[in-house]
Amino acid sequence: MTGTPALRYDQRPDDDTPVHTPDLPDTPTRDRNIVSSAWIEAPSELLHLGDDLPGTPVATYKRRIGSWLLWRAGPASEGDARYWAGDACDLARQMTFRLFPDASGDGLGPSGRRHVRFRTWKEDLLGRF
Repeated sequence: MTGTPALRYDQRPDDDTPVHTPDLPDTPTRDRNIVSSAWIEAPSELLHLGDDLPGTPVATYKRRIGSWLLWRAGPASEGDARYWAGDACDLARQMTFRLFPDASGDGLGPSGRRHVRFRTWKEDLLGRF
């Protein structure tokens, strides 16, 4: 959607247009939120990512990080959220990172290391550990 202004994540309309894995964009969408139920190959774990979070938020697509597809349920800051990353080549490979309201976090990366910072967890997805 070229030429459309970027919107804050919480102002973007939900996009439930069916999409296959190869068609998920490499970079963040700034004009809409692709909801997890629109992803035809979405694993059950992703579809229920926000079930235990306040308000039971639906996961929305964020971007690709290497071969990983990054999704988030919950707010980007100041609240409970959970990120999910699935390897686009093998969706059985899944990682999650929990972000808490106090900005602390917890998640296991593909290296097997536990992370308390979202940034290091994302770096682990890129194989930097």
